[in-house]
Order: sequence, then C-alpha cells, then structure tokens
Amino acid sequence: MGSTLAPPRPAPHLQSAPRPTRLQRLRRRGVESYLFTLPVIVVFVVLFAIPLAQSFYYSLTDFNGYSTEANFVGFENYTTIWRDTSMLSALGFTLVFTVGTTVAITVLAIPLALVLNRKFFGRNLVRSVFFFPSVVSVAILGLVWGFIFAPLGTGVINSIIGWFGAQPIAWLAEPDLARISVVVVAVWGGTGWHAVLYLAYLQAIPSEFYEAASIDGASRRQQFRYVTLPLLTPAITVSQLLLITGGLKVYDLPYTLTGGGPGFATRTLTQSIIENGIAQGEAGKASALSVVFFVAVGLIIVAQLALSRRMEARFS
Repeated sequence: MGSTLAPPRPAPHLQSAPRPTRLQRLRRRGVESYLFTLPVIVVFVVLFAIPLAQSFYYSLTDFNGYSTEANFVGFENYTTIWRDTSMLSALGFTLVFTVGTTVAITVLAIPLALVLNRKFFGRNLVRSVFFFPSVVSVAILGLVWGFIFAPLGTGVINSIIGWFGAQPIAWLAEPDLARISVVVVAVWGGTGWHAVLYLAYLQAIPSEFYEAASIDGASRRQQFRYVTLPLLTPAITVSQLLLITGGLKVYDLPYTLTGGGPGFATRTLTQSIIENGIAQGEAGKASALSVVFFVAVGLIIVAQLALSRRMEARFS
C-alpha cells in the first residue's frame, strides 16, 4: 500500500527588525561615549572645577577659612599679593627653582641616558643606582640632606671639610647658599628618573637608523644631531612639562630641607598659599594667589607646548 508524502510546508516568514539608520547609530555611539567618559567628567567637576570656582569666589572676599561669613572685597586681595614682599620673594625663588631644575636636569639626564643605553658590565646595576633616588620620598630626601648639610660635628659635608682644616660652611643658613642647596638636591633626586624616561625613548629608536647614518658617513655627533635628537623631542616635551609643573608647585623638598628659610629665602608659592590660608587665617588672600598661580601655570604650559611643536616641526 503506497503512501503519499505531503509537500513540505513553507517556513514561516520572520520579519526582520528594521536596520537602524545612520543617525540612530551615531546617537547610540554618542550615548555610549558619554557613558564611558562620565566618571572622568564627574571626577573633574568634583575635584577640579568646583574647587577652582570656589577659590575664585573666596578670592573676592575676606574669608578667613574658619567662619561662615565672607564679605565681598572685590579685587583687593589681588592687589595685596603684589605688595607683599614675602609673596614676591616666594615667587622669585619658585621661578629660580623651576628654571634651575629644568635646565640642569635636562642637560644632565640626556647624556646620562646615552651612557646608560650603551652595553657595559653592570649596566642594570648602574641604572638602578641612578633611579633609586626617585623611589625615595621627597620628604625623606629633604630630611636626609638636611643632616648632610648640617653644621660641623653632625653634617657630613662640613665634617669632611673640617678634616682639611677649612672652616665649615653654613649651607642652609645663608640665603644664597640655601637656594643653591635646594636646587642641587632637587637635581640630584630627579636626574635619574628623567634619564630613565629618555632611555625608554632611546631604546625605541630602530638601530637601522644609525646603521644607515654610519653608511652615509655620519659621525657620532651628526648621528646625535640628525637622528637621536629629533626622535627625542617628544621625550624632551614630556620631561620639561613635568619639570616645569613640578617646579612651580614644589613644596615638600624646600619645606623639609630648610622650612622655607632662612627668612623667606627658600619659601615657595605653594608654602605661601598654605600658610596664608591656614596658619594666618587669610584664605581670601591665599585663594587669590591660587587663582593667579593657576592662570600663570596654564599660560606657561600652553607656551611650552607651542614651543615643543615648533621644535618637532623643525627637527622632523
């Protein structure tokens, strides 16, 4: 008995969802981008934008940092800080410290990185020795060097000088010597870190570049001028930005080494802001100095970036 097979039923037609339009896709991507950046925006607003706005508001008042009352005084605080000799002294030392450390560390770190980039016995140990001061807390460095610069009997340097019959030197008691001492310690502690930064960029340069330059008859100096230096320009930009911003807001090293003295010789702008806002109860004046400081640092960074772009364009 034969059986007939029923023809197969057609599969039910599934209506596919309409494809999103290009505008919808862009909107979806835009929402996702905002969601990813939202935590960063919240942190920026809470920890930077709001405190900056509060500082500008308090800079226009006589707020003392403790009471809830603050009377509007206009731009009086801004004119006062330019007549304050201690503020001007702090500004002068901060600029000297920033320029001195930036120039000295850059001049020392690049040759040091070139040496550490060569192959020699114990290279890793030498690299670690130069990098070690960057691992130690800056406050600890200040305390240690305070003992090294101490007077005869306790200070290492003056004890060595005394062995030769020379008179001890008041390293931290004379204003000029104290400024030089702070800069020297900062250079000693920061050169190794920036040398490692330059070393990382040096190791990223392909060896074929130097081989091609050697085939063309370029000397070591010409290889540095036309190969190494142009490729180190981004590292120089990063290093100088870190040195400038770090130098302008320095506080811990001068404070632990000299306490800002003798007198106001090694007092920095950051120390002035802290002492005026907390110790002296002049939060309005400290806020005005903070606003001026913020604007000045911003302008310096913009100028530095513009100069760095010109350097990159020149060497490229």
